[in-house]
Amino acid sequence: MSVARPTRTRKDSAPAKSGKKTPERGAGGRAPAGRPVPGPGSAPDPGHRRDLLETMLRIRRFEERCVELYSATKIRGFVHLYIGEEAVAVGVTQALAPEDAVVSTYREHGHALARGIPADAVMAEMYGRTTGCSGGRGGSMHLFDASRRFYGGNAIVAGGLPPAAGLALADRMRGQNRVTCCFFGDGAFAEGEFHETANLAALWRLPLLLVCENNLYAMGTALARHEAQTDLAMRAASYGMVAWTVDGMDVEAVEQAARRAVEGIRTGTGPHFLELRTYRFRAHSMYDPDRYREKQEIEKWKSRDPIELLRDRMRENGELRDKDMARIERRITAEIEHAVEAAEQAPREPVGDLLRHVTSSPAGAVS
Repeated sequence: MSVARPTRTRKDSAPAKSGKKTPERGAGGRAPAGRPVPGPGSAPDPGHRRDLLETMLRIRRFEERCVELYSATKIRGFVHLYIGEEAVAVGVTQALAPEDAVVSTYREHGHALARGIPADAVMAEMYGRTTGCSGGRGGSMHLFDASRRFYGGNAIVAGGLPPAAGLALADRMRGQNRVTCCFFGDGAFAEGEFHETANLAALWRLPLLLVCENNLYAMGTALARHEAQTDLAMRAASYGMVAWTVDGMDVEAVEQAARRAVEGIRTGTGPHFLELRTYRFRAHSMYDPDRYREKQEIEKWKSRDPIELLRDRMRENGELRDKDMARIERRITAEIEHAVEAAEQAPREPVGDLLRHVTSSPAGAVS
């Protein structure tokens, strides 16, 4: 398993040198679903690994189906695929409890599914149907489910960071031992919202987990072309928070780092930052011709496909047989096809309801 690299902390007497790698230690405990998670030095649990594999595969197959539906004009608008980054969403959400909050980006299908929003509700939202998790109002970029404390997709780069700080501040003021997890991309470092949020989170010691999905490209601009310092964990640490760089293609490394970070946040040490180095295999969006990357670069990253990495690891350990994998594939395929059929049959919002939740009642009508 790949390792995470601690970058800097407020209490370090000497910051770790760039490039030096130190094995991360998992925080142990239990996943939200209740399955025991191995602590430091213990053998991995095959059942837990299978859960990780199934969730990543569900995200991958869901999005591949969305490509087909988009090409058939069943899904409209902007669609940003998460294919290749599944280990980030799955690993991080394993460390969160149901009462914790999640704030996402416009590339949030994987976050929503990993958080437990049913595929039926996500697919219906993609179709813009009333049975969608946002009532058909949000579409691909604005998935929302308050019952699971999943506070959206956000179409604005870095737009989720200030609300995430607000959620964390509210929990702290109410004395609730909750964590708010905010996902964002490397492009957010070019926005003032990141720096304002990082500064206040560290200053007020907010229970905030900042998760940077560094896929090396802000839309079509390579990280090295818009940032002079590309060690994003080092930059986050300059605000006085604990920060690590983690292999974002290894779901187990992601989970261990996220559990360690969440454990630290719950003990009152303030915000933590994870730079998860990952890669999207598809273009920025379905509209993007993807001419800014070399095919060789894409293929190189595909050789570290997070699903294949975990699958091969399990096979080598005798934890997964071909018939087991085939059974998982059949079950997930059936689940997604059911979601598509349900979305096709779900009603559209009546035209007469279009102003609902948009305008308030006239002042004279308020009793």
